[in-house]
Formats: sequence, C-alpha cells, structure tokens
Amino acid sequence: MTTSPTTRHASSHRRRSSRQGLAEPAVPVVGQPSQETLHWELPALLLVLVLATVLYFWGMGEAAIHPYYSAAVRSMSASWRSFVFGGLDAGGSITVDKIPGALWPQALSVRVFGPHVWAVAFPQAVEGVLSVLVLHRIVRAWAGPVAALLAALILALSPISVALGRHSIPDTLLTLLLVLAAGALQKAVLTGRLVPLLTCGALVGLAFQAKMLQAWLVLPVFGAVYLLAAPGAPLRRAGRVLLAGGTAFVVSCAWVLLVYLTPGGQRPYLDGTRNNNPFTLVFGYNGLSRFGGAPDALGSVAGTTASRASGNTGLTMLLNSTIGPQISWFLPLSLLAFVLGVLWRKGQPRTDPLRAGFVLWGGWLLLHTVVFSSSNGNHGYYTAVLAPALAALSGAGLALFRSQWQADGPRRVALPAAIALTVVWAVVLQVPHHSFAPWLLPLVLVLGLGAAAGLWIRRAREMPQVARWAFTAGVAATLLAPAVWTASTLDSRYAGSAMSPLAGPVGNAYQEQVRHPAHRSAPITLNDPSVRDAKLLKYLTARLSGEKYLLATQAAYTAEPLLRASTQPMLVMGGFTGLTPYPTAPQLESLVAAHQVRYALLTAQRPATPATAWIKDHCTRVRPSAYGHTSDKSSPLYDCYTPRRTPATKAR
Repeated sequence: MTTSPTTRHASSHRRRSSRQGLAEPAVPVVGQPSQETLHWELPALLLVLVLATVLYFWGMGEAAIHPYYSAAVRSMSASWRSFVFGGLDAGGSITVDKIPGALWPQALSVRVFGPHVWAVAFPQAVEGVLSVLVLHRIVRAWAGPVAALLAALILALSPISVALGRHSIPDTLLTLLLVLAAGALQKAVLTGRLVPLLTCGALVGLAFQAKMLQAWLVLPVFGAVYLLAAPGAPLRRAGRVLLAGGTAFVVSCAWVLLVYLTPGGQRPYLDGTRNNNPFTLVFGYNGLSRFGGAPDALGSVAGTTASRASGNTGLTMLLNSTIGPQISWFLPLSLLAFVLGVLWRKGQPRTDPLRAGFVLWGGWLLLHTVVFSSSNGNHGYYTAVLAPALAALSGAGLALFRSQWQADGPRRVALPAAIALTVVWAVVLQVPHHSFAPWLLPLVLVLGLGAAAGLWIRRAREMPQVARWAFTAGVAATLLAPAVWTASTLDSRYAGSAMSPLAGPVGNAYQEQVRHPAHRSAPITLNDPSVRDAKLLKYLTARLSGEKYLLATQAAYTAEPLLRASTQPMLVMGGFTGLTPYPTAPQLESLVAAHQVRYALLTAQRPATPATAWIKDHCTRVRPSAYGHTSDKSSPLYDCYTPRRTPATKAR
C-alpha cells in the first residue's frame, strides 16, 4: 500500500510533534513555524513596525523633554568632559544625580543635529522601535511566528512604553538592552555556547549604565533559567553563570571605577553624595536610600519630594486606576500563559526550550513586580520595563492556546477562556475612566465575548474559516483598549508631563489641565529661552570679564532653563535636590575671590544651605529692573563683587 505526499508529510509532522510532547500533530504548534503563517509573516511584521514608528516618531518636534535631563544633555553635547562624567553644566561643576549612560545617545544626537527638541527625543524613539523588532526576533526563535507577531504588536501598543518613548527619560534604553540580553541568554541556552552567555552579561552591564541597579533585577532570573535549561553538567553550568555574572559586574562598574580613579579636582562633583564617591551615588543615593530606613545610605544626600517618587507601591501597584491602564491590560493573560506554559510542559526534558522561555519571561515579570512593590514609591513610567515580559508571555500564550484549541483536546477551552478573561479585565481597568472614549467598553465586550463564545462552541475542523475569524476578532478585542490609550499619547493632553509620562486621562498633569484649561504650561525647549530668561542671560553675558562661570545658581531647578538655552558654564550649587554640599561656603568664597564667579541666582523653591547663606550675607542684591525683570521675589540675583551694605556700613 502506498502513501501520498500529504500523508507522508502529516506522518512526519506527527512524529516530530510526538517527540516534543505536543498534543496534536496536524496543526501549527508553538515553537514551530508553519506554512500557514510564513507567507504573510513579513508583511505583517512590516505593518507592526510601521505602526510602532508612527506612534514613537509622530510629532517629535513637540516631544515633552525632561527639564533636568535635557539641560544636562545640552551641556554634555558641548563638552566632552561633561559628556564623559555627566556634567550638568558645560564647565563640569557638578554631575547629574545618575550614571550618564542613558544621556549619551541624546547628547550625541544633539551634538550631531543641533540643539532641537526632536534631537533629544530621537534616540528614545529609535530605541522603542528597535525593542519591538528585537522582541519579535527573540519570540519567533522561541515560540514561532504567530507568537512573535502578537508579542511585537502588544509591545508596540503598550501605552506606557509609547508614552515614555516620546519623552527623554532613560528607561527606553534600559528596556532595549535588557531585551537584547534576554535574546543572548536564549541563544546561550539553546546552543550551549559560552559567548552568547557572556554577551548577555555584558548587555546587562550596559543596561546598568542606563538605570543602574534596576538593570540587575533580571540577573537572578537569567541565572536560574541557564541553570535549569542549558545543556552540560551542573558544575559546568554553575561556573558559566558565575563567569557571566562577573562580566555583568565588571561592565556595570566601568564608569564607577573610572570616576573613582579620577581625582576629585579633575572631574565634576558627584551629585547626591556628601563624600564625592561614585559608589555612594550608585549604591546609596540611587540604591539603598530608595527603600525604607536608609535615607542617607553610604553617605548619600537624603532624597526630597522632588527627587523621590511616592505612592504606586505595594503588591496592588499594577492594579490601581493610574498604573493599571498604563501596563496591565495583558497581566491576567500573561500570568495564565506563564502557569499553563510551565505546567503543560511537565515531563519534558530538563533542557526543554519552550518551558525555559516561559520561566524566563514569567520570572522577569514577577521579580520586577515584587521589587517595585517593596520600594518607597514608583513613577508610573518605571513599569515600562515590564512591557516586554507581558508582550512575550501574552503572544506565546495566545499562540499556545490557539494550537491546543486547534488540536481539539481537553485543553481547547484555554483559548476562549483567555480571551474572555482579558476582555473582562479590560472592562475593569476602563470602568474608572468610562467617560474617556465612552464607545470603547461596549465594543470591547461585544467583540471579545462574542469571539470567545464562538471559539467555545465551534470546533476548528467544523468551520475553519469562521474559527479563524473568531480568533482574529478575539485578539482584536484584547488589543483595542490598550491601542486607544496608546494612541492618546499623540495628543499632548493625554501624554503626561515632561517629568512623568503617562498615557490617557490620568496623572497630575492631566488633572491640572482639566482644572485650569487656559493655563497650560509652556513646552520645554532647547536654545530658545523665554523672554525673561533671555534678558537675564543678556545681562550676565554683557558683564563677563574672564570668569569661569556665567552664574552660580541655587540648585538645578534654578539653572535648568538657562542651561537649556546656553552652553556657558554655570556653578550649580546643591545639585538636583539643592542639598548636595557643593560648593561649601569657603569654596564659594574662594571662587569669588579668584574672580571665577560673580553673580548668584537664588530661589525660595529649594532649601537654604551654608553657601546660599554666605551669598545673602556678603553679596548685593541686584535691582530687578537692571536685568529686565519686574520683580525678584521668586529668583533674586546677587552681585558678589559688590559687598553687601549693612546698616552699620550705611551709618559710617
């Protein structure tokens, strides 16, 4: 008896599927590309990338750039010394209060393209689109083309990721580098080669330059996945994990060691520290002090309300009405995929790559959530690092559930249940904001629950065309709500503030616009000072006579608009919080005596320090009309070359 080519192909497919422990041979399965998807895979991927490009790049000329970071970027673009050390001003008086790695692409962009808002935002948009592309490549190698396209689309429509990518905050680079590291780890697990594992460690070290200790959160998960699923003897795997961890540590500490070995007088003072020590900046001010009980850890400056987030903590953080719509649309689906993806692979070899992928992304999601819930508080945009894990788990989960639904076994109920669960969860997140896109709730419910019911009732082999459309409708229903929130970021009313990007009708920036619609704050710009600042800069520039610094300012808050408008060196006293003890009063007195700085601009918005007290005691207040202002109540200017006239000197 002879067999047809089709029968032989089915038999071969059945044998391969049996070896992998999958339920049904005759349908596409997670982890195996199929002819059903390959012919439209490339056009679909291109559409996803075009969508991501539009979302990230549209209106870039009006991007909301961070006032503090963009001031540093302007300075770093004008001075290689400030570029290397992260100097807040071009003269390098004091650094930003972070490792400057995430600002390097922005500074290079401004140096190449000029001081434009779009030049600051350009690297973030590129990083966002690249994250979508890289995640697709990783998930395709792990879970197949359907899972990869779904994961890429879900990430492209992640509201907080797009909101963040249209700003100038460091987390976009962190996310891209960690996704690349996950891809290198996956390759190391599949091939057993050492080089991809070391590459993974190096990429985590580079991510450390972007967001410091947060980059290390993935290391326990990466190590566990390699120990669990990589080929080789246990001791060999453990030794390689230690080697990769050492690589991550060395690359992470490269900038810290460079600064530590550079004499303090040859580099800017390190903001956020009382001892000018880079280890204090990284592990104290930006590490332990963000958790309870350690406000001045390792010699760091205590954080203030301006430098520390409050709220958005605890295990319910991802469920509240502000953070939930930013990141949590696919949270129940991701958790379901994680649990079933692991349970359904029971009995497979230790090195099973499909199970390893679910452990990788599930561990990424869970560990970040636990750490965020334990901190003193989180900005909403911190959760953008969860988006790749949610997207990968959701894409792979839907593809896995689809393959089991097509197999027509007892597990077929997982697909309609997952779609129904995701749609109901979308309603829960949307109800507190029902007045925003009021048509959204009924459309999501009708489309999603209808598709779920169709998938529940119909079997794949009965009406394959109807089944295909039901699956498509179900996926569309799960994507609709996050897509609307993501698209809202193209409207500045729904994009959050420059310092706290958020999508949709949430956050302080949105509430302020609702209360005072006629008083929208002016956009932050580069090289384009306000009339008030332009007059002050003109007054100060005209009186420069060889001084190193154009001006001394009380804290970065006072200096930011001037630094964005000019590359003249400025002495930023007190750093971001205003509490960093640089310069001390004697140091400031020496600088004035050496004719290195003449004028000082103070503010009531930041705490007084010994240096500001010295200015008030020894310098003369300049009349506001002299530099074109009508009042100096908020920001008085002092001339330190003219001694302050006290009542005693007036009497003499």
